[in-house]
Amino acid sequence: MIGAPVTGEWIDIGPVTQISPGNARTLPVQGGEEIAIFHTMDNQFYALVNKCPHKHGPLSQGIVHGTVVTCPLHSWNISLKTGEAQGDDKGCVPTIPVRVDAGRIYLLREALVTARAPEKAA
Repeated sequence: MIGAPVTGEWIDIGPVTQISPGNARTLPVQGGEEIAIFHTMDNQFYALVNKCPHKHGPLSQGIVHGTVVTCPLHSWNISLKTGEAQGDDKGCVPTIPVRVDAGRIYLLREALVTARAPEKAA
């Protein structure tokens, strides 16, 4: 989800109905990291690199609660808005700008190519 207008080329990745609320799906990116797209229960969409900053667990398989996803490997909580680890955990996952228009989900192309997973935390 984006707060301010972002310019660039937007890629249509499909209808909002392909991701039910409280769930995620993944998008492979040629030349980049796999992206996880999340649909929250309050009907917002967020996209992150699909690797927890701790041990690179697949965030798309985590549990979404509010605007946070819990990594399925070691229960790190990651903000869907900022990509930042919550609580005492330290680390950050790159976020991808998302917009929804006429029932379709769009991701910013430039962010897809430049997004890289963080180094694993200790």
